[in-house]
Amino acid sequence: MGMTYAEKVLAKACGKSSVKAGDVVEPAVSLAMSHENGALVINQFQEIYHGTGIDAKVWDPDKIAIIFDHRVPAESSKTATNQKKIREFVSKQGIKKFHDIRGDNGGICHQILPENGYVRPGQILVGTDSHTTTHGAMGAFAFGIGATEMASVWTLGHVLNVEVPETIKVVVTGKFPKHVYPKDLILHLIGKISAEGANFKAIEFHGETIKKMPTSGRLVICNMAMEAGATAGLIPPDEETLRYLKDEAGVHEKIDIFGPDPDAKYCQVIDIDVSELPPQIACPHTVDNIKPVMELAGKKIEQIVIGSCTNGRLDDLEVAAKILKGKKVVKQTRMLVFPASWRIYKEALKAGYITDLTEAGAVVCNPGCGPCLGVHQGALADQEAALATTNRNFKGRMGNPNAEVYLCSPAVAAASALVGTISDPRSIK
Repeated sequence: MGMTYAEKVLAKACGKSSVKAGDVVEPAVSLAMSHENGALVINQFQEIYHGTGIDAKVWDPDKIAIIFDHRVPAESSKTATNQKKIREFVSKQGIKKFHDIRGDNGGICHQILPENGYVRPGQILVGTDSHTTTHGAMGAFAFGIGATEMASVWTLGHVLNVEVPETIKVVVTGKFPKHVYPKDLILHLIGKISAEGANFKAIEFHGETIKKMPTSGRLVICNMAMEAGATAGLIPPDEETLRYLKDEAGVHEKIDIFGPDPDAKYCQVIDIDVSELPPQIACPHTVDNIKPVMELAGKKIEQIVIGSCTNGRLDDLEVAAKILKGKKVVKQTRMLVFPASWRIYKEALKAGYITDLTEAGAVVCNPGCGPCLGVHQGALADQEAALATTNRNFKGRMGNPNAEVYLCSPAVAAASALVGTISDPRSIK
């Protein structure tokens, strides 16, 4: 029996000819990523060496990346002190893949890794962030781990006791209708299989629609694969992967790519035709509470958010800017925009998207996680509702358990900003 893509990547990382679902392996790590929670990892890492008399040194400083993104700039003395601690640690350890609070090469970790060429096909990538699944879009087996596990990785260079997951194969066909996007596809899938439908499994995406999809869209669907419970979301690398690495990430060395075996065994196969898919909305307070936008039309919205590691890329800002150009965000609704990286911010500025958005009334924030968490920027008031292109709408998201968060694409968000209620972008003339 052949292997799935996840099985082939894990086998390669373990130096084995094959592995199968249910095997427990210890794959070598290609890249270990943390953000501000790196301060917790440092504590656990130093505890490993406490009392040994051995100087604590990471296994390979070139395979560790740390990016400040959750609380930038620091909103409290506690955050600032933790960030200082990380700066001192990376300097001492010689960690070069460190992205501080800077306007020349900063942003959200899940954008910084691909745009800097840190993530490659066939890698094992671990991160102390649940949306590390994003990097499956680049052909990496990427998954989230806790601070204690990461401290172990920093020490040993491999992950302990990883169970090879079963894989769900999702085959996507058809052409997206106007104002329907990869965000609508992944919301539809989560609604179809539920927030627990892929628990402890990998999701492998295939089909003509995926093949024609740019990397930006692939990052969206792999990012949110974990909202269906998936350990990893994976798109086997192809010509688009190589194009992105060369043209956008500046990677010029030879990249070897491979896919699953033709006779790979999948635990489930799901076929989706997007040809008639309407824009989707995830309603409070779960990501699998999915409805077509038409059913929510007229719902009053106090805050619109466009951005995040899910939908803060250049094409997302372009979609919103084109809808809002020459128009105004309705006065009773505030609109916040936060690009995924400073590179994207500058590209959007050059293209005129930032001007179009701000002249429409949007407030453009510095790249970072910002309103998605609500602990730093964009918290909601009691009884308010937000419509966001982010990836979670749990109770308490955006800083207030007495508020509501609805999830959508940038097109739905921008169209709704014009009237102050949830609106279908397909109705815009």
